[in-house]
Amino acid sequence: MSEKNINPYHYIRNCLLGKWKLTILHHIHTYDSVRFNQLLNTLPISEKVLSQQLRELLEDGVIARIVIESRPVKIKYVLTPESKELIEALDILFIWSIKQMKKLNIPIDPDAFVVHNTDKYRDALNDIINFEEYLSKADKAYIYDQKIITDL
Repeated sequence: MSEKNINPYHYIRNCLLGKWKLTILHHIHTYDSVRFNQLLNTLPISEKVLSQQLRELLEDGVIARIVIESRPVKIKYVLTPESKELIEALDILFIWSIKQMKKLNIPIDPDAFVVHNTDKYRDALNDIINFEEYLSKADKAYIYDQKIITDL
């Protein structure tokens, strides 16, 4: 029995589109690796949903799970070499979405700019976004959690 042919757009949609998958991928990219509790403490997501999203990303080969033998055992998640190629495309989609949201007067969550705050984003969006204004509006608890992530 032969497998059904799959449209590549449908395949990528299934790999990446879950409510939190793109955000999880960007966090892993930004911090090189993340641990489960770091994501759980940073994102407004339940433990069950986070577990499900990570499991699906693992099954699709988008992320890898690294076990560090220590007491207690530590587990971190990293991008696979293949998924690192996706980051540029995801950045393009992020920038496009900000431009569209601004054009259509859709409110933009200020927290989106906490981790998307490098020159790449500032250069691409400088003509339509005041980063300092958005960052000053960002949730201070989120900024605090970002500090925790970078310190761990």
